[in-house]
Amino acid sequence: MIDLDSWHEVFSTLERNLLRTAMTAWGVFWGTFMLVAMLGFGNGLESGVNRTMLGFIGNNVYAWGQITTRPHGGLAPGRWIRLDTEDAEAVRHLNGVVAVAPSIDLGGWRDGNNVSYEDKTANVGVRGEYPDFARVGVEHPYLGRFINDLDIVARRKVTVIGDSVRQMLFGNEIDPIGKYITTRGVHFQVVGVARSEQAGDEGDRFNSTLVVPFTTFGSTFNTGSRVGALGIRLAANVDSEQTERTIRATLAARHRAHPEDGNAIGSFNLSKRHKRAQNMFGGIRTFVWFVCVATLMAGALGVSNIMLISVKERTREFGIRKALGATPGSIIRLVLAEAAVLTSLAGYFGVVASVLGLEAVSRWVGQGTSGPLGAPSIDVGAALAAAGVIGVVGVLAGFAPARHAAGIQPVAALRAE
Repeated sequence: MIDLDSWHEVFSTLERNLLRTAMTAWGVFWGTFMLVAMLGFGNGLESGVNRTMLGFIGNNVYAWGQITTRPHGGLAPGRWIRLDTEDAEAVRHLNGVVAVAPSIDLGGWRDGNNVSYEDKTANVGVRGEYPDFARVGVEHPYLGRFINDLDIVARRKVTVIGDSVRQMLFGNEIDPIGKYITTRGVHFQVVGVARSEQAGDEGDRFNSTLVVPFTTFGSTFNTGSRVGALGIRLAANVDSEQTERTIRATLAARHRAHPEDGNAIGSFNLSKRHKRAQNMFGGIRTFVWFVCVATLMAGALGVSNIMLISVKERTREFGIRKALGATPGSIIRLVLAEAAVLTSLAGYFGVVASVLGLEAVSRWVGQGTSGPLGAPSIDVGAALAAAGVIGVVGVLAGFAPARHAAGIQPVAALRAE
């Protein structure tokens, strides 16, 4: 153990050469600052990409019907594959499928429809959904509720409106819950308002959409059981690519499409994109750690060199210590304490400066979340890992000077100039 007198001596030694101490600490400060800052911005970029491209549910597959390009079973190519609710039930019973949400858009994908409330009109999307959409999508109501099973069974003319629809028709002054809006001469009662957490076109599209019960949609707009697309949630432990192939094969067989006709059934595997993104960010994190640890090690080399100079200047002091009975272990502990204090203080101020910078940037980025960069943040695990690296750097920086100091012989030290 190092007593209080030893700690006082450590700080006195560092204070005697403030400029040299500050210049030495700069390398460790900068390495720590860059490590925490780059990890924080990496987390912000990852969250922004997840929000913009992937949403928050990664293990999803989407499937829809397309045009056949090969003859099969006596049927000519060029047929439209039109999915229905029976296809949804067939997919629901496949291994690894957790939930299936059939949906259909009024007028087609991305088509708008005039929706009015009193004297206000907006051109927005209208979509029929099942309650399972809440398990497949990432959108949740912040006012009222979502579509439920009673709405489906009773074919209620209710709707959940997107946040942009609320702003266009009601503004912030009017509570939309319970009000009636009209599209194509049909009145729907608003039971909920939802906001998509996704950025980009997909989030904007949902926020500009009315969601009505699928059965109500079918009877009101004469689409029956026809389905535009299937949103399919998979279990976390399944092979999403194999399950996607099974889903496509099942739907192709149900509609008598050629098994090798890759155009008959369209699909999109969100899980594959999610895995690619996670692999990319894993590589970025590894690169960041490599660069920043290398910077810290360069700082440690500077600390070690300065400590060697300090030991050489104090050769007579260490010789006298040994002549008076100081053990090599006590001298090693003293030099290691000086190196540890220097690196720890520099690392601490580096972490504090970086966290303050991340907080300032986070508040600025938080004012608008539509871009690819999310609010930068640093998790506790990464901060503790950075602290551990700083501690190792301190030990490594003082090891060589400490051994050199412990090896000084009293007689040779007294002859030193």
